[in-house]
Amino acid sequence: MSVFTLSQDAKEAALLPELVALTERHRRACLPYRRILDAIGAVGPYERVADLPWLPVRLFKTHELRSVPESAVFRVLTSSGTTGQRPSRVYLDREAAAAQPRMLAATLRAVLGERRLPMLIVDSRSTIRAATLSARGAGVLGMMHFGRDHTFVLDEGGELDAEAVKGFLARHGGAPYLIFGFTFMVWSHLRELDLSQGVLIHSGGWKRLAEQAVDNATFRRRLGEECGLRRIHDFYGMVEQIGTVFLEGPDGGGLYCPDFADVVIRDPETWQEAPPGVPGLIEVVSTLPTSYPGHVLLTEDLGVVHGVDDGVWPGKRFSVLGRLPRAEARGCSDTSARSAA
Repeated sequence: MSVFTLSQDAKEAALLPELVALTERHRRACLPYRRILDAIGAVGPYERVADLPWLPVRLFKTHELRSVPESAVFRVLTSSGTTGQRPSRVYLDREAAAAQPRMLAATLRAVLGERRLPMLIVDSRSTIRAATLSARGAGVLGMMHFGRDHTFVLDEGGELDAEAVKGFLARHGGAPYLIFGFTFMVWSHLRELDLSQGVLIHSGGWKRLAEQAVDNATFRRRLGEECGLRRIHDFYGMVEQIGTVFLEGPDGGGLYCPDFADVVIRDPETWQEAPPGVPGLIEVVSTLPTSYPGHVLLTEDLGVVHGVDDGVWPGKRFSVLGRLPRAEARGCSDTSARSAA
């Protein structure tokens, strides 16, 4: 069953009551969250998704935010923290931990189909063997659930393992197969192979490509010309809303929101919702975070909605433009952090 079915009006009608109920659930169960809502006077009623109170995503680096008893915590997820910065910590009970892979699979099924495909991983096996798993390694491990006959493109030294790739293509190159990698790694290592039957899922690494003047359109065009790779899908997601990914459509015209999630673009000066075509801060909403108050989060990424109900899938069609300079996002986050203390 597809999770890209709802028009924007239908999605708003479906999401709003669920998100309102989650807001009240977390208000009752998570004391720091309740203090934040009390401090900002968030009492409702909420007439639109954009009216719901949001948390700055960085609060998960500084505060323990969970809506289940400590004894019910089944798994704690951590993000990759930059030097000198604490990682985010996300608390899942068994219900939330089970929903995450199920909904991620439903989202990716839109481009991968029902069956697990042979999988080419644009990385080294050492990435998933490290004693402390990096965000990259965690991403690879997570995606491996959606493939079979996993073959790593790079050897232990990080160089192209031509024999391994040649063997994989000999076994599977005549039918669809899954390719997964981080964007810069794909650009660096896959551009001289015949990948015409592949389905590429990729994410991250755009900063390094931007330094080479490579944007998404160039990325897609060059991989098509040089590798025969036409089925290419970027995605946007984060550990603070684990299981929710915003997936690029088949035509490369933007990222789309699954039926259980949405984005709001906010003006960083007024915090009001920005109209299509006007860049602002990306707010991500999802009904999946039931064990912690991560259902409405203001990220530190800039984005823009290109259109609504005008693409290959219904709903908002948007792009991520890059990271907001940290100093510009400080005011809102600091205010909320003080309220939660």
